[in-house]
Amino acid sequence: MIIRPVKRILGTVRLPGDKSISHRAAIVAALAKGESRLRNYSTSADCESTLSCLRQLGVDLEHSGNEVLINGVGLDGLRAPATALDCGNSGTTMRLLAGILAGQRFDSIMTGDESLRARPMQRIVEPLRMMGASVSSQDGRAPLVISRRRPLHAIEYELLIASAQVKSCILLAGLYADGRTEVIENETTRDHTERMLRWFGVPLETGAAERYGLDARYAAVRRPAQLQARDVAIPGDISSAAYFIAAAALLPESSLEVSGVGVNPTRIQFVKQLQAFGLDVSVTDSAEESNEPVGTVQVRGLRESQIVESQNTPIMINGSLVPQLIDELPLLAVVGTQLDGGLEIREAAELRLKESDRIATTVQNLRVMGAEVAEFDDGLRVASRARLCGARIDPRGDHRIAMAFAVAALLAEGETEIDDAGCVAISFPEFFELLESVVQR
Repeated sequence: MIIRPVKRILGTVRLPGDKSISHRAAIVAALAKGESRLRNYSTSADCESTLSCLRQLGVDLEHSGNEVLINGVGLDGLRAPATALDCGNSGTTMRLLAGILAGQRFDSIMTGDESLRARPMQRIVEPLRMMGASVSSQDGRAPLVISRRRPLHAIEYELLIASAQVKSCILLAGLYADGRTEVIENETTRDHTERMLRWFGVPLETGAAERYGLDARYAAVRRPAQLQARDVAIPGDISSAAYFIAAAALLPESSLEVSGVGVNPTRIQFVKQLQAFGLDVSVTDSAEESNEPVGTVQVRGLRESQIVESQNTPIMINGSLVPQLIDELPLLAVVGTQLDGGLEIREAAELRLKESDRIATTVQNLRVMGAEVAEFDDGLRVASRARLCGARIDPRGDHRIAMAFAVAALLAEGETEIDDAGCVAISFPEFFELLESVVQR
């Protein structure tokens, strides 16, 4: 993909369905009894992997355009797959379905592409084994082999890392476990699973877990639970919107409106971060649909007076901010090249375990575009404002790297070529087409 610099971003966009919510809507609807219609289902390859696995498990579903009709089979209605379940590139598919498969009366094998088979799965294997599940892996990596169910028992589990996928895996397994299953997190992660389970009628508990710390929270489910089919309206994906928001905020004279987008409080830290930088981004018209907050994000282009004066000290992103920004950190590194004093990201070693080593890949590509960047084991530091130049970008097959550097290319001088640009289909196949619809050269 060849990208040339632009003057501004103008227009209104509506994003495809949120990827995280789409996964959960499909999985929970499959466990409900009756027919559920999912509107604005994500167009991503990852979410198609979830549907493919559900079909293999005996779930009758129809997928047409951005609508999915699922005839739920109930908690005990899944069937043994004839072959290994191929999760493609989707860690969410593998980790969430593992929780459900741990409670089944049949054997299953879960695998994926080369990238997914390299990602850490011990983080779900360990708690599932604590619940009595029989799960084996290759050095903590996929393929995962899950043997027919022994009775699962409830556990109280404190997350070792801040991960909504691990939390969700345990809660879903808890639907099959005798007693009350409780997950404690010391850092806030996205709560889409909790909201979705409640939408389908599960009396899920949440609240403060003060015995674990001032900021600790818990979520708990108790068996038996009955899930009732419901339609789900899936909001636009705020993580996909982030690329458009950042580009419009940094380009002078831009004006962008992103409508019908999810504004869940556990997902809008990126917007808050841009506001902290002094950029003109706001959220309006917030309302709830299918138990998820939905609203409009409005963006106005950069003015010099808006930039935070950091006196040549980089703005720091670390600690509890990291799990709330995990998908957007490469993009924030790009934004950091336009800030006085730059930007430093630390305590984000988890980025090395994504579809690519996102720390190394971000650093490499920022450097070829002329930015001064330091690399650390757990993050990176972008020096003060840089004049980016067009370059050849290697995203290493990582969709979020490709999209982050498409934004960098809009700001750069000269032409930028992004190799393997088709990798954006993992989360956002319409990305380049939609971007072209709002740019002005």
